[in-house]
Amino acid sequence: MRRYAATFLAALLAFGWASGAALARAGARDDGRATAISRHEQSHANVHAAPAGRARAPRRGRRAPAVASPGLTQRGHASVYASRLAGRRMANGGRFDPRSDTVASRTLPLGARVRVTNLRTGRSAVAHVRDRGPSARRRILDLSPGLAARLGMGRTGTAPVAVTLLPGLSTPAEAAPRRR
Repeated sequence: MRRYAATFLAALLAFGWASGAALARAGARDDGRATAISRHEQSHANVHAAPAGRARAPRRGRRAPAVASPGLTQRGHASVYASRLAGRRMANGGRFDPRSDTVASRTLPLGARVRVTNLRTGRSAVAHVRDRGPSARRRILDLSPGLAARLGMGRTGTAPVAVTLLPGLSTPAEAAPRRR
C-alpha cells in the first residue's frame, strides 16, 4: 500500500497538485517513524519532481495562452506561413488569406492587435492574432506572406522580431455590443 501511496504522490507532484513537502512526507508513517522507499520509487519521484526554485516547464502541445497585458514585448524568431494554406480555417474560425495581416502565436490571445518589428530591417507593422502556432519550438510567431513582405523578410522565411501587444480590440465587430 505504501508503494502505491508514494507513486500516487509522485504523480500528484508531476501534475502540480502537491508540494514538495507532500513528497517528503511520503516516506513517513503516521506514527512518525521513517519507512523504506525502494530505489524505483525514489527514481520515479525524482524524475517527475520539478527542480527546486524553478517552475516546471509545460508539456509540449499543452501550453495555455499567457495572460498578456498591453505593452508586453516578446523577442524571438518568426517564420512565414506557406501560401498553400490559403483558404484553410484558422483558430478563430476565419479563412486564411496570404495577403492579410495575420499572425499565429502560441501565447498571445486570439483577436489581439500586435506590432511586429523586424529587428534586421527595423520595419514594423500592426497585425492581428488569428491563429495558433508556430509548430517549430524556437519560433514565437508565424506571419502571413503579405505581412512578411511588408516587414522586409526577403526570401529567408525567418527573421528575428520583437512583438508588442497593443491595447484595444482588433476588429470593429468585436467592439460592437453583443445582442441578446
